[in-house]
Amino acid sequence: MAAGGGDEKIITIRGGKECYDHSSKLLEELGFPRGLLPLKDLEECGMAAGSGFIWMKQKSEYEHFFRSTNSLVRYDREVSAFVEKGKMTKMKGIKSRQFLLWVPIVEMSVSNHKVFFKTPLEIGRSFPVSAFLDDHHHHDDKSKDHKK
Repeated sequence: MAAGGGDEKIITIRGGKECYDHSSKLLEELGFPRGLLPLKDLEECGMAAGSGFIWMKQKSEYEHFFRSTNSLVRYDREVSAFVEKGKMTKMKGIKSRQFLLWVPIVEMSVSNHKVFFKTPLEIGRSFPVSAFLDDHHHHDDKSKDHKK
């Protein structure tokens, strides 16, 4: 899955509960709120320790409506990024609905109690960290109603 140096330690975890627990712990260690990536039905996740490359695979694409930001976000079957404390870069598999378009999110960072999101065109938005603290407690299956 991950391409890295020959000696790079690659950790692969399989199983829904195990992946959820690992992903939640990793988000907290990186300084992100746990509700930021509310992926469903995780099958596999992993990390290439040397490069900071992470991936998460779920059974199928998932759309989540964040009530606190009034944002609809689509998570592809596979989501990946390079991570470091307070930052995720070269992200793949996450799009936000903006007007009539799905816009890729390629970078996220957290600073001063805000989460910042960037698109490939370097256009971004920010929201308070508190907007993502509780969303992981109530996956909104009604978000399917927002699909078009």
